[in-house]
Amino acid sequence: MRKIITLSVLAFAFLLGNCSAGSPEGKAKFGEVIVLTNETFKQKVFNYEVNKQWKYEGTMPAIIDFYATWCGPCRQISPRIEEIAREYAGKIVVYKVDVDVERQLAQNLGIQSLPTILFIPAKGQPQAAMGALPKESLVKAINEVLLVK
Repeated sequence: MRKIITLSVLAFAFLLGNCSAGSPEGKAKFGEVIVLTNETFKQKVFNYEVNKQWKYEGTMPAIIDFYATWCGPCRQISPRIEEIAREYAGKIVVYKVDVDVERQLAQNLGIQSLPTILFIPAKGQPQAAMGALPKESLVKAINEVLLVK
């Protein structure tokens, strides 16, 4: 009886721990694109309110897809970004930001063209690309900007 109660409590705790996985602040599954809010951007990428110069908060290189749901080129590149997240799982982190929802973040970063893809190396300055890039261009940028040794 004691084992059953212990196992039930552990199972319930495990289920509660997984409830946040679907939220923007929760962790995505391995190889999935993570949605960022203004607050999670400041925690995981760059706290522009505290730091005046670029200081990446993460440890693994990252890509951020700034998009809007009404943007045709954004919808066109979205499946490529999801493929990249799966193919480079464990090597880079892939984020996305809906600029209509996170207007303050987009404004503070000067995002004016959609889609904008931000390539963030673990050390060094980020680089941006605009437009619905073909997958080959995304892979080239990942290899040349993010995964250089």
